[in-house]
Amino acid sequence: MQVQPQQAQSSQQTTNQTQSTNSSTNSSSSSNSAKDWIASHESSGSYGASNGQYYGKYQISKASLNGDYSAANQERTADQYVQSRYGSWDNAKSFWQQNGWY
Repeated sequence: MQVQPQQAQSSQQTTNQTQSTNSSTNSSSSSNSAKDWIASHESSGSYGASNGQYYGKYQISKASLNGDYSAANQERTADQYVQSRYGSWDNAKSFWQQNGWY
């Protein structure tokens, strides 16, 4: 009789882990959608877009990119900027929609 409670507990743990993973995936999917939306509005998604002091897919200041205009550095720098200023890409998108910039 001890086996059934352990099986039930194991089954519940698996269910909780699956729900947690799905929640993480949905949040990540939403963030990626917001990130893509911003890139589309900032540069039409082009890593080579330039507008005065702003450069790349997310129109980050050239100074922030420190001369490294690679796609990898643009992604990393944009993620750091958004995380520090807005906390998430979803929040950054919301700000952009209200102000026309982020």
